[in-house]
Amino acid sequence: MSWGTELWDQFDNLEKHTQWGIDILEKYIKFVKERTEIELSYAKQLRNLAKKYQPKKNSKEEEEYRYTACKAFLSTLNEMNDYAGQHEVISENMTSNITVELARYVQELKQERKSYFHDGRKAQQHIEICWKQLESSKRRFERDCKEADRAQQYFEKMDADINVTKADVEKARQQAQVRHQMAEDSKADYSSILQKFNHEQHEYYHTHIPNIFQKIQEMEERRIVRIGDSMKTYAEVDRQVIPIIGKCLDEIVKAAESIDQKNDSQLVIEAYKSGFEPPGDIEFEDYTQPMKRTVSDNSLSNSRGEGKPELKFGGKSKGKLWPFIKKNKSPKQQKEPLSHRFNEFMTSKPKIHCFRSLKRGGATPEDFSNLPPEQRRKKLQQKVDELNKEIQKEMDQRDAITKMKDVYLKNPQMGDPASLDHKLTEVSQNIEKLRLESQKFEAWLAEVEGRLPARSEQARRQSGMFDAQNPATVNNCAQDRESSPDGSYTEEQSQEGEVKVLATDFDDEFDEEEPLPAIGTCKALYTFEGQNEGTISVVEGETLYVIEEDKGDGWTRIRRNEDEEGYVPTSYVEVYLDKNAKGAKTYI
Repeated sequence: MSWGTELWDQFDNLEKHTQWGIDILEKYIKFVKERTEIELSYAKQLRNLAKKYQPKKNSKEEEEYRYTACKAFLSTLNEMNDYAGQHEVISENMTSNITVELARYVQELKQERKSYFHDGRKAQQHIEICWKQLESSKRRFERDCKEADRAQQYFEKMDADINVTKADVEKARQQAQVRHQMAEDSKADYSSILQKFNHEQHEYYHTHIPNIFQKIQEMEERRIVRIGDSMKTYAEVDRQVIPIIGKCLDEIVKAAESIDQKNDSQLVIEAYKSGFEPPGDIEFEDYTQPMKRTVSDNSLSNSRGEGKPELKFGGKSKGKLWPFIKKNKSPKQQKEPLSHRFNEFMTSKPKIHCFRSLKRGGATPEDFSNLPPEQRRKKLQQKVDELNKEIQKEMDQRDAITKMKDVYLKNPQMGDPASLDHKLTEVSQNIEKLRLESQKFEAWLAEVEGRLPARSEQARRQSGMFDAQNPATVNNCAQDRESSPDGSYTEEQSQEGEVKVLATDFDDEFDEEEPLPAIGTCKALYTFEGQNEGTISVVEGETLYVIEEDKGDGWTRIRRNEDEEGYVPTSYVEVYLDKNAKGAKTYI
């Protein structure tokens, strides 16, 4: 079946159909292009996912990957990188083999289609011109015939009238002959043009249009074949990477099968085994014969009397009491050595009180001097960045006004240049004002950044001074305990005694200060490194106690346990207050 013979009168419909075919091809190109973008995005997300869970170098995570389960997970992450690479290959091959080739073919197809329909319109225009010539000659022949008939009738009328002169009759006769000759000429011309039109029309419908439509049909069939080949290529590109993807999945299964739970259990033993033997039975101590009292080797109090080293079972055995050992009820007995408490008081507690006094001052100073150094530095840096953005915005506005003024100068009919001088001056003043403001905050920022190292060095020297005093103080406390038969000790007046008394007074102050009651709980939304005085570090997802609400300064006071409390940014935690809680502090 040929379009030239079957669709000889459907020129406009064929034009629409071929344009629809090109639109379908472009739609398929767009589909493949979006698929390649999805593949690239998917590959990128897979790589980022694998990178996110890779162990960090020189960190605790790296040590965890000695376990077989973690090794299998690491192998899975590496295979995911290869898996992502295959999706990149899919995107690359689809782009080069389908998208680029079809885009080039579409341009060629548009040019070919344009050429064919141009020839068709040219043939249409030619046959329309021939038709118009035929109509014109036909009308002329008709008009000449009517004129000849009227001239003949006029001649016959003049010839029959006896009152008309012979000269007038002769004139009418000649006029009739001229009109008759003109009619004959028009007839001959009409006949010739008619024959020519019939020939052109036959050529148009049986030669020109069939040939053009046949070429259009072949072009359309090539387009259909080409889109089918592209769909096959689309499937082949996916099929080519299936073996490699299957190999990646096989490696993941192989890594999973290599997990050895017994080996991991043995690694746990090797990592945490202390090497100590469990304590034996405690022997009976006979106190009925004071002079012959003996102390068993397994007694925990033996190390005090004989000076033998005391066994330590784990890092937190200090607070454990073995059964049947009498607990000394003296409040001083349960405390840590005075040197530790003295050091803790001088380094830890004053920081919290100092920070609290800073927080509860009046209005916030312009230079943020009420904040800890690091928080102050961040606030100042944020303020400097904001001012720089405002300066850039004002400078862009100034440039725009300047350009507008230049346009007004070149084209006065568009506006008055002088009308922009006031606005330009105002913007320039704003820029200068913002620059001065920025310089002021930059000076404060430079001051803070210059003072931070000095302050941290001073804190380290102070901490080192108290650490150097700890050993002597601990030894003195140990000797005092050894001199007491019941395990208690008495502080003697000496040069070290002054320090001990001072520490004891500090301990009394701590004993008198009751901890704030919890008024609710909170959950950490983000990890916060509390490196400044008065702050506390929290880990994302951790649940803690709230002991003081945010007073409008952006900080909330929380507690982890009896010894750890401090401030965290309110935006870092989600607070759940207990409305019925008693003892919540309120500051006016």
